[in-house]
Parts: sequence; C-alpha cells; structure tokens
Amino acid sequence: MSTFEKQKEYIERLSNYIKTYRERNGRTLTYSVETFGCQMNFHDSERLEGILEEAGFVKESSDKADVIIFNTCTIRENANQKLYGHLGTLKKRRLESGDMMICICGCMMQEPTVIENIRKKYKYVDVVFGTFNIHKLAELMVRHIETGEQIIDVEKEAAEHVEDLPQKRKYSYKSGLNIMYGCNNFCTYCIVPYVRGRERSRIPEDILEEARRLAGDGVKEIMLLGQNVNSYGANFYTDMESGILKANPDYSFPELLADVCKIEGFERVRFMTSHPKDLSDKLIEVIAENPKICRSVHLPVQSGSSEVLRRMNRKYTREHYMSLLKKIKDRIPDISVTSDIIVGFPGETEEDFRDTLTLVEEAGYDQVFTFIYSPRTGTPAASYPDKIDEDVIKDRFDRLLKTVNRTTNERVKRFEGKTLPVLVEEIDKDIPGYVTGKTEYGTTVHFKANERLIGNIVPVLMKEHKGFYYMGEIVLQNEKEVD
Repeated sequence: MSTFEKQKEYIERLSNYIKTYRERNGRTLTYSVETFGCQMNFHDSERLEGILEEAGFVKESSDKADVIIFNTCTIRENANQKLYGHLGTLKKRRLESGDMMICICGCMMQEPTVIENIRKKYKYVDVVFGTFNIHKLAELMVRHIETGEQIIDVEKEAAEHVEDLPQKRKYSYKSGLNIMYGCNNFCTYCIVPYVRGRERSRIPEDILEEARRLAGDGVKEIMLLGQNVNSYGANFYTDMESGILKANPDYSFPELLADVCKIEGFERVRFMTSHPKDLSDKLIEVIAENPKICRSVHLPVQSGSSEVLRRMNRKYTREHYMSLLKKIKDRIPDISVTSDIIVGFPGETEEDFRDTLTLVEEAGYDQVFTFIYSPRTGTPAASYPDKIDEDVIKDRFDRLLKTVNRTTNERVKRFEGKTLPVLVEEIDKDIPGYVTGKTEYGTTVHFKANERLIGNIVPVLMKEHKGFYYMGEIVLQNEKEVD
C-alpha cells in the first residue's frame, strides 16, 4: 500500500469516528488551524484543513473548536514563548473537555528541546508532529483517539512528498504551490535549514500536474514557493525508493517558470523567495519575456555592508547585489523590488549601518521589511561576540525606517494617475462598499466596487498615493461593476 493510499484510509477511519460522534451527540466536531510564520506554513495549513474537512470536521473559531492545531514558526526565539502562552490559556478547557484535542506541528517541533519541554510540561497536548510529516495528520489523530496517549511523531528528515492529499485553499482564485523544500544556505542568523532540512526539489512533472489541476479549478494567480526558488533543480526529490536524483543542468527554475506560464487559465504567476547569490541572467530574461509573470521580485539584502554580509554567510557582497539589481532594472525598468533588512547584527558598526542606509537610497525599493536582529538558539550568530547595545539598535532602526519610508514612497508614487490591472482580493475591512486588491507590482489598492468582482482582474485608476497603498477608482466597463 502506498503512503497516499494509507493516509486516505486513515482519513476514512477518522471520518467514521466523526460520524459516530455526531450520531451520539447530535452535532459534528469542529476544528481551528492557527498558523504562524511564512507562506510555506500557510500553504501547509491549507493541506491540514483539507484533511480535516475531508474527514468531516467543520471549521470554527479557536475559542470554540474541538480540535485546535497550531502550525508553528521558530524563526525568532519569542515565537516559542507565544506558543507556550497559547497552550497555557487552553489548559483548563482541555482538561475539562473530553472532546477537545490540541495538536502542534511546524518548524518549532523540529527542535529536540521543544519536544522535551512539551513532554514534561504540556502533557495535555495530544498530538505533536513536525515539518516533514504534515500528510500524517489523520493517522496521528486516529492513533491518539484509539490509545488515549500523547502522540509525538517528529521525523528528522523528509522520507517523501505525498502528492494529491486534500487541500482547502483560503482563496478560490489564487494559490501557493511548493516547488521545493528546505534550504542549503545556512545563513548564520537563521534556523530554517535545521528545521526544514536540506533542499529537495519536486520533479517538474509533479509540479506541472498540480499546477494544471489548480488552473482547472479556477485559480488565476499562482505563487511558486520555496526557501530559495533560484536553486530549484539542484537536488530533485521523488521518494525513498527512488532517492535523490542528480541535478538536471538543462532544467532549473527559469525553465519551470516558463512552463508554468504556458498553462492555460493562469493570468498571473508569482514566486518567492529569491536568494541574490543564485538569481541568473536566464531568470531575468524569462521574467522579461513572459507577461504572465508579475513585475515584482522579493530580493532580500539583509545588510548594505559587505563585512556584515560575510558574517551572515550570505555569499554575496554589496557590489554583487547592486550589480544584480541594476541588471534586473535595466532589463525590466518598471519592476517592483522588495527586500528584507536586519538591524543590529552582532559586530555591526556605525559605518556598516551607514552602508545599509546608502544602499536603501540607491536601490529604489518598493517596500522593505525591516527587522531587529534577534539571537536564535542553535544558530552560529547566537554565540557571536560584540552584541549591539539596545539603545544603539533602536536609534539605527528608527533612522532606517525614516529612510525606507521616504524612498519607498517616492518609488511607489510612480503609479499615480495610471490605470493598472488589479486582482480584486477581498472586501475592504475598513471602508464599507470598498474592496481591496493588488496590482502585478504587489501594490495594494482600495476602491469602491461590487464584492462579486472578488477573484477578477479589473482596470483601476490609481488616483491617490497614500504611501504604502493607493486609493483607486475602477474604470467602468459596465454599470454592474459598482453599486
């Protein structure tokens, strides 16, 4: 029996348990999945929800749900404390309810010290699993139901990627698609390679087949996901029987991206995240030549100082990064580039920090995600000397924010007065009668329109620049588009 068939069997067994419960109690069991962290985690949570709903669970708010799953992130140390806080608030309810089940999964569970802590202090947690066996959710829940014991099942590395299991997408019109797992870069501040494992690329046939299914299901915007999509293909991965396949020098990320663009139904193709050391000239050409690919690239720089980049083990210099950025903008002049920057890395001098400020001035980013360095146990940088004083970090962070706000505002203002295609994503949470959408450049725009347009791409005049977003006005094609 294949792993897929085995897991389908466990979903059926879980479904039978739910049917029996409903017959005895006059109601069905409910669930809530609470997700922390990156796009990869949110995509994993869609699979968890798909398994639960196929079994017969009904979605509910976390304060009422019978089954609560925490899909955890461990990129920062305080993320662990947040989870423990959530578990503490649920203890009384869990111990008083025979129907409730608490499950924890995700990156944080790949840390042995966390597992030991849960064994000792959180015995009321029912199921614990990691990043490599998301597909086993139904099996682990059934094991807990049948034994009444705490089930801890954390694998140290991926045995296989199980295709075709259920998935409940948050949006009907857009979806993420994992093209690879893990990371080989080992930046000195980052825990990801230790909890997500080494890079493993899915074979193209599996990715393209899943992409075609998504397109056939009405998805208009697809986002290809990986910790570093630019190194896709270095290690193709199938399963334990086939093992790791050698890289195919004739098929890498640019070829995959181009093939996804050929699939009928997709109107937009995005990807993240790109590591600067691996972004090739071929990829730039594929983006430039394919109108389906959104004119938006996330290219994390982390620091403008070559010395700090060396200590971070980023494997590129400031000069290399800026040369790459120039090459991208020369070939695709209107492209939106976003980035990540860390302030206060151990040993960062005032001169290093000023290098970061000047890089932001020169780069012309559309958006920058700024972070204060947070030591992460288990990473080399956590033991580095020359920690930066908190007052110095705060001053630098404030100065960086001022520079980022000014330069990004100047850059994003280029759209003012233009009419751009906008994917309508959701009802505006703050303005009645308005919706919120995104341009192909990743810019958010709010405008008055009928909510029935959600999931459609419509022309919108970018009327008023508000810094990080726009107030717009739909360009009418018929009177039914707005109320």
